[in-house]
Amino acid sequence: MSALPLGSSGILKVGRLLAPFGIKGWIKVHSDTDPLENILGYGPWHLFRNGHWQPVEVLEGQPHGKGLIVRLRGVDDRTAAEALGGLDIGVPAEALPALAEDEFYWRDLIGLQVVNGEGELLGVVDHLLETGANDVMVVKPCSGSIDGQQRLVPWVPGPVVQRVDRDAKRIIVDWGADY
Repeated sequence: MSALPLGSSGILKVGRLLAPFGIKGWIKVHSDTDPLENILGYGPWHLFRNGHWQPVEVLEGQPHGKGLIVRLRGVDDRTAAEALGGLDIGVPAEALPALAEDEFYWRDLIGLQVVNGEGELLGVVDHLLETGANDVMVVKPCSGSIDGQQRLVPWVPGPVVQRVDRDAKRIIVDWGADY
């Protein structure tokens, strides 16, 4: 198994290794998936180390408290686990489940233009925030946008997000320029 460089690999970041758990090589995991234990079902895992995604084998993983812990092949003690703390966890993009037509991964929304019902270009999706009540698109100005303002547009399908047109690379929203 060889290492894959960042960017050309098709590997998506889905979490991060944190600190050792105990003395037998277990490691705490931060998961970016929802629900968080979904990360245990995706694979094969890769760790981003020395500028490349390197494959790693997950031997065991389980919920622990409000988080997760895993045991990786070749990581048999606390010292080995400490050396992996802070490394990003990635999986091949094709390992993620297919979504329904009206569902989206955040990565699919980043870079799309956001246009309101009046045809005004508000900007492009820079990233999304998880707020608890609903997710929020951070829309940054771009060439051709109506002004230089960043906007926070709630991801609320129906009332706010009216349509995502993947082919046209745009999101149509019911959101005024003055909000």
